Amino acid sequence: MESPTLSEFDLYLFGEGRHWHIYNVLGAHIQTRNGTEGVRFAVWAPNATAVSVVGDFNDWTPGHHPMTVHGASGVWSVFIPGAGAGSQYKFAITTRSGKQVFKTDPYGQFFELRPSTAAVVVQRGSYSWGDGDWLSRRSKWAWQKSPVSVYEVHAASWQHHGSGRWLTYRELADQLIPYVREQGFTHIELLPVTEHPLDESWGYQTTGYFAPTSRFGTPDDLRYLIDQCHRNDIGVILDWVPGHFPEDEHALAKFDGTALYEHEDPRRGQHKDWGTLIYNYGRHEVSNFLIGSALYWLDTFHIDGLRVDAVASMLYLNYSRNPGEWLPNIHGGHENLEAIDFLKSLNQTCQSRFPCTLVIAEESTSWPRVTRPPEIGGLGFNLKWNMGWMHDSLEYLQQDPIYRQYHHDKLTFGLLYAFSENFMLPLSHDEVVHGKASLLNKMPGDDWQQRANLRLLFSFQFTYPGSKLLFMGGEFGQRREWSESRELDWYLLQYPEHRGLQKLVQDLNGLYRREASLHARDYYGDGFEWIDCHDSPQSIISYLRRAGDEVTVVVINFTPVPRYGYRIGVPYGGRWVEVLNSDSEYYGGSNVGNPYGLEAREVPWMDRPCSLEVTLPPLAAVVLRPES
Repeated sequence: MESPTLSEFDLYLFGEGRHWHIYNVLGAHIQTRNGTEGVRFAVWAPNATAVSVVGDFNDWTPGHHPMTVHGASGVWSVFIPGAGAGSQYKFAITTRSGKQVFKTDPYGQFFELRPSTAAVVVQRGSYSWGDGDWLSRRSKWAWQKSPVSVYEVHAASWQHHGSGRWLTYRELADQLIPYVREQGFTHIELLPVTEHPLDESWGYQTTGYFAPTSRFGTPDDLRYLIDQCHRNDIGVILDWVPGHFPEDEHALAKFDGTALYEHEDPRRGQHKDWGTLIYNYGRHEVSNFLIGSALYWLDTFHIDGLRVDAVASMLYLNYSRNPGEWLPNIHGGHENLEAIDFLKSLNQTCQSRFPCTLVIAEESTSWPRVTRPPEIGGLGFNLKWNMGWMHDSLEYLQQDPIYRQYHHDKLTFGLLYAFSENFMLPLSHDEVVHGKASLLNKMPGDDWQQRANLRLLFSFQFTYPGSKLLFMGGEFGQRREWSESRELDWYLLQYPEHRGLQKLVQDLNGLYRREASLHARDYYGDGFEWIDCHDSPQSIISYLRRAGDEVTVVVINFTPVPRYGYRIGVPYGGRWVEVLNSDSEYYGGSNVGNPYGLEAREVPWMDRPCSLEVTLPPLAAVVLRPES
């Protein structure tokens, strides 16, 4: 059999960790050689003594199709005539100890439905995209001045087919897109749809970094979903997991009999909390594997952004470890220097090759300059989840209103650092599982007060500086905790109070997108001013959002006591109108408010030239703007 050759330049770039199209080199690729169609297989296994391809085309017989190693690169390859699209395969690897292991392709682009684990050869380039207009507009997108409102979705549990099965990618396109568009979100974020063996991991224990899960269809079916999102002006963000990988024997762990992708020493290479392994980010080929995966999704699936999971676990060598369970870096510190370099390279490469796509960090510590350029000491992410805002807000709202006056700093402290990074405000899946209760059930009081508190939380989120993210089900007041094994409780929408919550989120999205003052300066200090942050006795805050001459005033009453004639300072005289009131009867509220507008008098107040006397409804936010 002809021994296939790979380009020396390809192998050189891979060894340097800089082959940004490595997904076109390693893995399985349909080719024609000397008039014969077949598949070229290539895999990196530098410590193997022999590698062969086993598959349905050779009765899974080891040694029938041996691979050839390319010098010191550690890359093995073979061209197999007759194999083609749909062929199932694995690699039979003989380790230095003489043991034979069967591994799936790290660069496989499609896999069998779990629990089967064979990779499947796919024909690339067959999908006909229709999102050229979207991509053209995206390339010029000024995201820092634009609304970014994300609906976070777990594909297997958003909604089920009438028969009880999951929706396919194409069925999601038909049902999810109209819903997201009607609700007014700008983006969908998919919990990991990279291939994974365990449903209960929600996709966060990935085994197929170049493969959409076969649970919902083929790679082209996922392309169809993304294409249809783009045609409907909805961006798609992929939850992506370079922080750890599972120990499953068929996948990356001890791939060629050695710790190839992970660290050998468990003090560097193992997450005991999660039962997973940690990548060796300092190894060029491993870094190239991960960055290649990120680029693959941006390139071949037209993904608009990546949310990088568990960044804190990557940055700190002592993450969730006791003394003696971790190794310091070369300077004696706890920072993972190799992971830092990897993240900088990831962000620089993604953003240079795919401008105006987003890379978003889930980073839960006070690590500095996460969203600042590497040239000035930053990590280079576009956005960072504001976990502090999320935890403070939820902790505050879980207090009985009578005690909230003693926790007022939970509302105000976040503004001390709100513009130190480009922040996204998440109300994510992590907050509605594992006994934490749904958003609605976190709230104190009777049913009415719980819904009012949730309406208040959403209003606070959508008027506070930062882009927005809301996990599915929260928008209509899901009562039960989320479970990956069942669909959301859509039956709740037969009740007007739950439809009211849904309507509020729709209107908040519309307001956020429509009012430049609520989004154009989300990441800049000049876009926010406190009017009054000191009224802890009445648990009221008021603030102003600004973009140039456009202003919006927000006043929030965190108690169930209505306040009449509550005076606030404003920058302009004249007539002001109420553009949103979370206590409106349309949302299930008591309809207390300012329906006929307000006249700002030239009565100086709170260091402002004019003031308004506002009616504040119970447990509600009112949003005001000058009529002109």
